[in-house]
Amino acid sequence: MKKKLLITSRSFGQVSEEPLQILKKSGYEVNFYNQNFCLQEFKNRVCDCQVLVIGGHDFPASVLNMCTNLELILKHGTGLDNIPIEDAKAAGIKVCNVPGTNADAVADLTMGLILDLSRKISYADRMVRRGAWKTVTGCDVFSKTLGLLGFGAIARKVADRARGFSMKILAYDPYLEQLPDKYNGFVTLTDREQVLTESQILSAHLPLTKETYHLLSAEAMGKMQKGAFIINTSRGGIVDEQALAAALSTKKLAGAALDVLEEEPLRTDNPLAGLDHVLITPHIGMYSQEAIGAVSVICAQNAAAHIKGEPLQFRVV
Repeated sequence: MKKKLLITSRSFGQVSEEPLQILKKSGYEVNFYNQNFCLQEFKNRVCDCQVLVIGGHDFPASVLNMCTNLELILKHGTGLDNIPIEDAKAAGIKVCNVPGTNADAVADLTMGLILDLSRKISYADRMVRRGAWKTVTGCDVFSKTLGLLGFGAIARKVADRARGFSMKILAYDPYLEQLPDKYNGFVTLTDREQVLTESQILSAHLPLTKETYHLLSAEAMGKMQKGAFIINTSRGGIVDEQALAAALSTKKLAGAALDVLEEEPLRTDNPLAGLDHVLITPHIGMYSQEAIGAVSVICAQNAAAHIKGEPLQFRVV
């Protein structure tokens, strides 16, 4: 009997047929559930499969614990905060993600948001479309101080790009004792305090954990320079959105660009929704054709390796 594989990521296989061909050649019965998400429907489908390729939707522990057939969870991306890792481990379910493969895509978006926010590009576009043809004054990105919270694969790619703008780059990473040789000389590894107080542009590149939840709190924002910008392309819970709205409303901060929110999609009562100096994109960081193609192939390769009893790439459990 064929093993059943369920795909709930909407972007899996969008770029090419290669990932699906890998799965079919491996002998899987492939099923898709990527319409409007319904937890009950997901539960009905996932409990009947052996392998799950999951996107960004929640996978509650209560549902996972009912999945007696499930053997492998493949995250179509990097972040694992929507998967109950400890429950999977206790149930003997393997878990893999695909770290680093989308780093260029997220770094490109990060730099795009920095430029857009600094020069008020989207704001100016909105004004013109509303019938206002007036000067909009932004600020230079060249030679500004960029602070990076976290210095993993994505933050390093951001640093590579920021170097071309002659930016002074400060990085804080509690898990990194020294910089890779490549970054010595143009990135300074320092403490969180210096990154907060000296950065004119602060960009978050951290996983969401108990330690990083609301790392950018009202207290942290209070230490930042007046007129600084916050960029978040990592996870929504890292930024306290109520505190951010307050800091923007009082003009302590000049603007923010967020590709991720604490609750997605954007709620109409989110205090950031009505602020003109906030850019919000719908969690599109990894969505370049190149990144989606690579992530899909690696997920398919892991599914193929699993059925053959071979080692898995990027296994976390």
